[in-house]
Amino acid sequence: MRNPWTTKNPFMSMWLSTANRVAGSARGQAAAAIKRETKAVQAEAAKQMVDFWTGKAATPAPARKARKKRT
Repeated sequence: MRNPWTTKNPFMSMWLSTANRVAGSARGQAAAAIKRETKAVQAEAAKQMVDFWTGKAATPAPARKARKKRT
């Protein structure tokens, strides 16, 4: 007599295949989001370094114009 605990279960196999596909898709999307965020942070850091070394950071921001009060 065969041991029922060692036989393949087709429903379990289908379920695990689907779960693995979903996990792989989620992992890929998370990796792409991390890559995009890293690229954006590096670009911002490079921009700040260039601004610092070219003296752009030392220039004051333009003054705002005063609004007229309505009566």
